[in-house]
Amino acid sequence: MKKIQILTIGQTEEIINRLKKDDKSAMDELFCSYYPRLYRFSKSIIKIENEIEDVLQNVFVKIWLNRQKIDNTETFNAYVFTITRNEVLNLIRDKIRDKSFKDELFNLSVAEEYNTQSPVEYDEIKERIDNTVARLPKKRQHVFILSRTEGLSNKEIAQKLDISEKTVEDHITHAIKYIKSSLKDMGIISILYFYLFI
Repeated sequence: MKKIQILTIGQTEEIINRLKKDDKSAMDELFCSYYPRLYRFSKSIIKIENEIEDVLQNVFVKIWLNRQKIDNTETFNAYVFTITRNEVLNLIRDKIRDKSFKDELFNLSVAEEYNTQSPVEYDEIKERIDNTVARLPKKRQHVFILSRTEGLSNKEIAQKLDISEKTVEDHITHAIKYIKSSLKDMGIISILYFYLFI
């Protein structure tokens, strides 16, 4: 398997500068670097592979259309993954009334014990998740955000924080267990949004 190239701050800055000059080859480089990670990230959320291509196409189109507004190289990685998460959320919002889509999503993503209905607003769910993540121990919170928001692999997080991959796995496992537990009373929609968030 080809190793995924993670751009350095300097490389990212250089690519962003070229993007702002309408250099489409810079977009190709971004695509090569980010597509595999964004695909993995999207698949961990929605799990319906035939929907992921459209999601990622929209992500890269948005990056290109908004290239002149990108002004913070250090937060660019989080910016890209936030766009991706929002695109997946938009897809679910658009298609959640489609029974075949909903059934497939539920079957692939949601445990049977969570299969209940609850008319909870997405903003309320996101606020609950944000508050729950904020209550995690600082180290666990940092690991969780690097994994789920910035899309880093366990190996990349371990190298970045100078800890073992096993420690990273333990932090993520305990964080997910804690967050899921906090959402049980909110029903199926909250669990779906949780899958979007992570």
